[in-house]
Amino acid sequence: MSMVFKHNGIGTDGIDRRLSVAPMMDWTDRHCRFFHRQLAPSALLFTEMVTAEAILHAGAGRFCRHDGAEHPLALQLGGSDPDRLASAIEAVAAFGFDEINLNVGCPSPRVQSGSFGACLMAEPELVARCVSKMAQATDVPVTVKCRIGIDDMDEMSGLDRFVDAVASAGARIIYLHARKAWLDGLSPRENRDIPPLNYSRAGMLAERCPELDIVLNGGLCSADDVAGATQGRQFAGVMIGRAAYKTPLVLADMASQIQGTEPASLLVLGEIMTGYARAQMADGTPLHAITRHMLGLAAGMKGAKQFRRRLGEEARVQNADPALIMDTIEQLVAVNEKSVA
Repeated sequence: MSMVFKHNGIGTDGIDRRLSVAPMMDWTDRHCRFFHRQLAPSALLFTEMVTAEAILHAGAGRFCRHDGAEHPLALQLGGSDPDRLASAIEAVAAFGFDEINLNVGCPSPRVQSGSFGACLMAEPELVARCVSKMAQATDVPVTVKCRIGIDDMDEMSGLDRFVDAVASAGARIIYLHARKAWLDGLSPRENRDIPPLNYSRAGMLAERCPELDIVLNGGLCSADDVAGATQGRQFAGVMIGRAAYKTPLVLADMASQIQGTEPASLLVLGEIMTGYARAQMADGTPLHAITRHMLGLAAGMKGAKQFRRRLGEEARVQNADPALIMDTIEQLVAVNEKSVA
């Protein structure tokens, strides 16, 4: 399987962007990221999107806690006020994120009502001012995640204009979801599937802007998908979302195929996650807040239903023992070894 990335996926900032896990609201919290790190040792992980206003009003500590093992780790911010975004970056400086990413791709009505997310693609000059102010507030890379367009925006001239504007402001890395967002007429869920993917347009942008690193996002569910979508194109890497969450072993396979890393075995993973859960529970975290991110681990395996039931239901019992994680994974391994035998 051949997967060739621009300058081997290593940016001038030293970050390996060949494989990233997308920011996903209500999913990629710190427990999810710790779990994903065991499966993809070198992938760039992203926080859930957090708004600049939330950080400035509620305090950075509420949103920015993370384990050191999660690095390399990017913080995704939402907002459209350049000064407030810069202030939020200053407020989170002590947390040591490796990258700050501006969300210009989320199509949800709630995000639109706050005048940020995908609707900002219609205002490239404003996004450029945001990027410029953000870059002045930090020494780490400021990047942008966007779509190839919104609504009736022309996918050729509209995207070029947007990217030219943010590049002129200093953004050198663009995470590009290769489909439009229809803000008028489609729900956020529909916007993930209905607008057609256009990897060709994404590839044209990468060819047109060799000075930028374009990371491809959208519809990539396997290493084979990645190989097909990137072949002959100058992408710096790929970003995957739902496939990483719903089928975590796919993430492990991608990490192996793309970055040459080896994930923890299932039994070692059980030991690590049990120890992590024990430490987190001592700090007041309920077990199910951790195990809910692991339910897809058995996807496609014998005993998957029982696996999901135990980690999804038994973990919710008051005073549930973190040893449940190890026990459930041992049971899964035993069932599958027996079926092979």
